[in-house]
Amino acid sequence: MIRLAIQKSGRLSEDSLSLIRECGIGFLSSTFKLKTEATNFPLEILFLRDDDIPGYVQDGVADLGIVGQNVLVEAGLTSLQVEALGFSKCRLSLAVPRGEAYNSVADLQGKNIATSYPQLLGSYLAGQGVQAQLHTISGSVEIAPSIGLADAICDIVSSGSTLLGNGLREVETVFRSEAVLIANQQLAPEKRELLEQLQFRMQAVRRARRNKYILLNAPVSALDAVKALLPGIKSPTVTPLAEAGWVSVQSVVNEDDFWHITDRLKAVGAEGILVLPIEKMIS
Repeated sequence: MIRLAIQKSGRLSEDSLSLIRECGIGFLSSTFKLKTEATNFPLEILFLRDDDIPGYVQDGVADLGIVGQNVLVEAGLTSLQVEALGFSKCRLSLAVPRGEAYNSVADLQGKNIATSYPQLLGSYLAGQGVQAQLHTISGSVEIAPSIGLADAICDIVSSGSTLLGNGLREVETVFRSEAVLIANQQLAPEKRELLEQLQFRMQAVRRARRNKYILLNAPVSALDAVKALLPGIKSPTVTPLAEAGWVSVQSVVNEDDFWHITDRLKAVGAEGILVLPIEKMIS
């Protein structure tokens, strides 16, 4: 049995559980339970405060963890990182009251800044040559300027709606973060094998999320042009159609390139283009 620690609530928790389920691992979850066991994989899931996860993994209480990279760096435990997972992306940003003049980070010289990330913020300000008074608070950072505790804040931002709702505006990005998989560095060989199995599944799911399966019909005369646009994993699959002079082409397209490639496929004569999601993609 290998132990995986994840955040007990919030978007990162939901995204982590979704990834685990997409890896084909079943489990029962409840808002009242702080741990659960998988039903079809030797995995126990612990639901913890995100700030505690790096320390639990470092100490061997948990074998693995899924945590925000910002939390990992703040804890000074980046050596635990195994791989970035590509979801729950956010940024650590500086924000000031909406009506306050701001030209550059130099305007924060000597100011009071409230944050839950003093290490990350301190490092950023030092790199900018700015000295400020940092007030470390664990929650509700956005309220600090309105109650006179600070002149500015530094906190995690996803959409920015919370800042706007509290009369603040984002002025600088301090750090960009995403979910990362971490592991204890002293895993026993049998647990290391389980980690590799789990990574294999996660990578297959993530590759599938980034790609689409595309099917289309094209005249044989346009096949070379179509193949040049659709390299696929190795090469496209080409099948003759019942109608002479036409073929069916099947391939894989990266999500980011899809619309651009589709326009070019139509331009060279492709028709009947179908696009399907990929459940898993194993290279």
